[in-house]
Amino acid sequence: MILDTETAKQVAKSLLQIKAIILNPSEPFVWASGWKSPIYCDNRITLSHTEVRTFIRQHLVEGILSKYGKPDVIAGVATGAIAHGVLIAQELGLPFVYVRASAKEHGRQNLVEGKIESGQSVVVIEDLISSGKSSLAAVKALEDGGFKVNGMGAIFSYGFEEAEQNFKNSNCELFTLGNYETLISQALETKYISNDEVELLKEWRESPSTWKK
Repeated sequence: MILDTETAKQVAKSLLQIKAIILNPSEPFVWASGWKSPIYCDNRITLSHTEVRTFIRQHLVEGILSKYGKPDVIAGVATGAIAHGVLIAQELGLPFVYVRASAKEHGRQNLVEGKIESGQSVVVIEDLISSGKSSLAAVKALEDGGFKVNGMGAIFSYGFEEAEQNFKNSNCELFTLGNYETLISQALETKYISNDEVELLKEWRESPSTWKK
């Protein structure tokens, strides 16, 4: 669920302007899941643009407070959401931790890095939602540690049905600043993509796991 329509439009415009969205239908990207995709969203680029970074921080903070209230801790999902999570924690005056994709194989073998006490409430920050599996793995790691996860806030979501079902099954509330539909609409309006590319992107969006160029 997007925070609101105007925010989604501004996020879409910003991602397109700073070229955080890359379209390459002729040579699709391959995701870690093995899915082939004609589109790639790199939200790390937002960190290099002060105005965009500030907009994202402010609206994620607003979303957190309006939907979940002020938690005890902010947690970022490694690695893409660590920096944004720190900015949000600083804005709210809260402690910050981050969740690794897997536990360290040396030292203390931590999965959750930082100081957090069992029973504390946490809001998780993510940069991008695709299937939602890695994001929800972070939620589970926190819950297994005895922490109360109020919900998650993310910059952008592809809006796959699989992700929606995964979040529902995990009983984890999610809001995002931007989504796929708004992005494609803005990309077409600004002539970032052609009508033919819109059709291709819609086709991919319907079945990303089986799509072939």
